[in-house]
Amino acid sequence: KNITVCGTDINSNPAAEITWALILGLLRNMKVEVDNMFQGYWQTTIGMELKGKMLGIIGLGKIGSQVARVAKAFGMEVSAWSENLNLSKANELGVLPMSKDDLIKSSDIISIHVVFGDRYKNLFTSKEFEMMKKSSFLINTSRGKIINESDLIDALDKEKISGVGLDVYDKEPLPQDHKLRFFPNALLLPHLGYVTVENYSKFYNQMIENLLSCLDNKPQRVLS
Repeated sequence: KNITVCGTDINSNPAAEITWALILGLLRNMKVEVDNMFQGYWQTTIGMELKGKMLGIIGLGKIGSQVARVAKAFGMEVSAWSENLNLSKANELGVLPMSKDDLIKSSDIISIHVVFGDRYKNLFTSKEFEMMKKSSFLINTSRGKIINESDLIDALDKEKISGVGLDVYDKEPLPQDHKLRFFPNALLLPHLGYVTVENYSKFYNQMIENLLSCLDNKPQRVLS
């Protein structure tokens, strides 16, 4: 309808950073240990190390590449898959390209960083959970519908995987009675990936700039 729509920029690094908060939180049992500290307990679990583990990255774009660099700094092995994986980028980062099935079967941790669309809807279903190691963890900071939530709940309930770290969900806000809230091995965040002082400052300042530019008949950051 010939309506001009202006957008704002966004920093991609907060999503990569929150990914590592989820990974470390799961492997070091931080949810349980933090709760136990407030109840007077001390060292109630045994965590796992990152060094030497295989991180499988679904999507090696801006965010996935940042996650890969950090994984390398931790001394991890890193593999990647997507339908349009950039092999040059993978080689530059020292990331091993894999088929989707091989990545799922061999990874100790799988982290999702693809842009959501029809081709990635229900990318993880009961079939993929059956292929994953029982000791593996799944992280999603991309979009909720990439994982079939019913199949994820079944996988957690039957202990087909060791745990899941989520910042995104099929329905947001996540309903208070949602089954995911009640799994001890589910580390859940309320879609905090982009919620930073730096991003919000950018969003709101650029919104004002966009409005002023439209009033001046010189719209900027126009989305097509």
